[in-house]
Amino acid sequence: MTMSPSVPDPDRPPPALLALDRWTWREIAHLLVNLPMAIAGFVYAILVIAVGVGLSVTVIGLPVLVAGLRGARVLGRVERGRARSLLGVRIEEPSPLPSGRQEGGFFPWLWSGLKDPVGWRSLLYAFVRLPWGVLTSAVTLVSLIVLWPVLPFIVRGLTAADRAMVRGLLPPSDELERRIAELESDRGVVVDTAAADLRRIERDLHDGAQARLVALAMGLGLAKEKLTDDPEAAARMVDEAHGEIKVALQELRDLARGIHPAVLTDRGLDAALSAIASRCTVPVNVSVDLPGRPAEAIEGIAYFTVSELLQNVSKHSGARSASVEVWRASDRLLIKVTDDGSGGARMGGGSGMAGLAERLGAVDGLFVLDSPVGGPTAVTAELPWRDRAPAGSRAS
Repeated sequence: MTMSPSVPDPDRPPPALLALDRWTWREIAHLLVNLPMAIAGFVYAILVIAVGVGLSVTVIGLPVLVAGLRGARVLGRVERGRARSLLGVRIEEPSPLPSGRQEGGFFPWLWSGLKDPVGWRSLLYAFVRLPWGVLTSAVTLVSLIVLWPVLPFIVRGLTAADRAMVRGLLPPSDELERRIAELESDRGVVVDTAAADLRRIERDLHDGAQARLVALAMGLGLAKEKLTDDPEAAARMVDEAHGEIKVALQELRDLARGIHPAVLTDRGLDAALSAIASRCTVPVNVSVDLPGRPAEAIEGIAYFTVSELLQNVSKHSGARSASVEVWRASDRLLIKVTDDGSGGARMGGGSGMAGLAERLGAVDGLFVLDSPVGGPTAVTAELPWRDRAPAGSRAS
């Protein structure tokens, strides 16, 4: 994939040219703005440090320092935006600090603000930028007048240092911040999935078993009215109602299996996956090698993952055979489902693969699809292994 010279690559900007292209002018604008931004940031940093540290012996000193650090976060956000728009440096925004109410009171809020690494690094960035802002603005202005033939190369060298400063001092708090962002995203996936499952259960109850039971009640009411006048017709209606009851019970069993099958609760993954395999339209070989039973939530996700994959095998693969393997490796539960079908499965296309990947990702799992056109298809899923809680602790 090639990139237009006017569209910067965040990690590797286009090579400097003798001509002053749009990319170079954006870098020049960034360097010229360095001086006023550096002056404002330096003055702010000095005020925060002087006032906060100077008043730290009083009651209001530390809250003033925390407020200054939160303000430094705002300066950092402005600088990240400037670097993003003019230098093409794209850095994720750090997670916002919780408010005092979220923290549980004044002192937890004060402590979280004092140990905020993003605020301190933003303050350090504002403090050290003054000499660099003076230098870059002066060099850029002089180069515009007397060194314009080599101006793009000078500008590129200066902005390379700017990029390094932004990446070094203004990113989120490394792995912790990235992890928080991932957990927030995963929480949204879990909430959306749970809401969709509840809507599905409600729809199935309303359109299936509930409607059938309503019709059954009406039929039994009519049979009761005909019981004395036309016993034979009443007997036929009761017989029909008996058939309806069997169908309604089967629908309720299927619905309960879709929520959490009894065989999974009573006998574990081996028996539950064998039951799924028996309903598949192609022969499925099931192999489960586990030292024990994982936590109920992990066991349920593994069950529904295999169930969804075998449904795809039945509907879309055209396979003659399939296999399911489940085993434990260290602290991971691994699942591999393969089939000898036509392949060509993708994460999109309504196959449900993307939804499975999101569900697994929400619990720190992995989902890998290998399905070349012509087959075979192999899906590998990983889940974190958590031991099942003892029955007594669950009951309590």
